[in-house]
Amino acid sequence: MPLSSRQSTESRQAEIIATVVALAAQRNPAEVTTTDIAKAMKVTQGALFRHFSTKEAIRLAVIEWIETQLMSRLGSAQASAPDVLNGLEAMFLAHVRFIREFPGVPRLIFAELQQPDSRPVRRRVHDIMRRYRQTLAETLGRAKAAQLIRDDVDIQAAAALFLGAIQGLVMQSMLGGVPADAEDPVIGVLHLYLASLGARP
Repeated sequence: MPLSSRQSTESRQAEIIATVVALAAQRNPAEVTTTDIAKAMKVTQGALFRHFSTKEAIRLAVIEWIETQLMSRLGSAQASAPDVLNGLEAMFLAHVRFIREFPGVPRLIFAELQQPDSRPVRRRVHDIMRRYRQTLAETLGRAKAAQLIRDDVDIQAAAALFLGAIQGLVMQSMLGGVPADAEDPVIGVLHLYLASLGARP
């Protein structure tokens, strides 16, 4: 494939992914059709399928984009922190900022988790969640080794609680209980989480 043609395909694929994420912020992702995507992009459905062979391929590409974006931001947050505990805090805030920037993301994740176990996209979502929990477990393990949190902290439970706290904030925001741009609840939940670990500055 000529370079210009490949660049055009990659550019169009990125546009399709961005459109799906934007539409998911407005409605149930499970109800978004290829007709909706094409209409939002002002192209034909045929144009979509020149870049993705099926709707399933589009959904998989969207989930892969979420993984790349989120894990990159988490990695950058950790790398810029002065120590592992500050890195954990930076990861929490980076995840919240990502969701605020792309509110369709949690809707997409929840929608895929409701699909049958055999679906490749659902399996990929589970792979991402396992990778995230492993990253958290390793970070918490380093914090424990550095005596920045209590020695008796259950690492796996603490990793699950980290994700649960963020998911709780997301659900409250989606239900209208917490404004999407509210900062105080986020900081308050983060401080409660760190206190539960016996975090030591």
